[in-house]
Amino acid sequence: MSAEPDAYAEDRARLVLDLRGSGVQDQRVIEAMERTPREMFVPESFRRHAYDDTALPLALGQTVSQPSIVGMMTEALEPHPRAKALEIGCGSGYQAVVLSQLVRRVYTVERIKALLREAERRFHELGRGNITTRHGDGMKGWPEQAPFECILVTAAASDQVPQALIDQLAVGGRLVAPVGGNPLSQRLIKLVKQEDGSTVETELCLCRFVPLLGGVE
Repeated sequence: MSAEPDAYAEDRARLVLDLRGSGVQDQRVIEAMERTPREMFVPESFRRHAYDDTALPLALGQTVSQPSIVGMMTEALEPHPRAKALEIGCGSGYQAVVLSQLVRRVYTVERIKALLREAERRFHELGRGNITTRHGDGMKGWPEQAPFECILVTAAASDQVPQALIDQLAVGGRLVAPVGGNPLSQRLIKLVKQEDGSTVETELCLCRFVPLLGGVE
């Protein structure tokens, strides 16, 4: 019996072209995103748009980021197979699954328990055993597992990245996060930690993310 045809094969091929067109150059990142079934991470009513280069809505006012932004953020982290990564804002789990294919382990924190449980189900279905989850306040990071070579924040801090996250970044480590309280003027930045604990900032692009909030739900 022949295998069931992949209904999204052409869409995934188009995604690769979109990623390259948006400036993503790391072939490992492109291949990880091509292998990740984005249709699993969006509501059923939006699955026909799963590979469009656009953000899509999730429950509880959250979103899954557009693929070009996911690719850009992942590439900026400079992931490698020995790295330990921290993600703040698990959401649907899409970004964590992409990143988990490029690093040794991903630790991901989500403040909304209902979202986290759905993401955990997807991780199990996809066999992503190197993703560890926590229901908690992402602003506090995961200090017990620090330091991290890569930290990725998927929600926008109002003015600056929480110091607790910078403190948990390894020397030479990369942190990528959106900042800005006004959704119309947010910036996506990359911080690289120096030997003396300071950071060097690079602006990657303008962006629009949901706000970074403390506490749990």
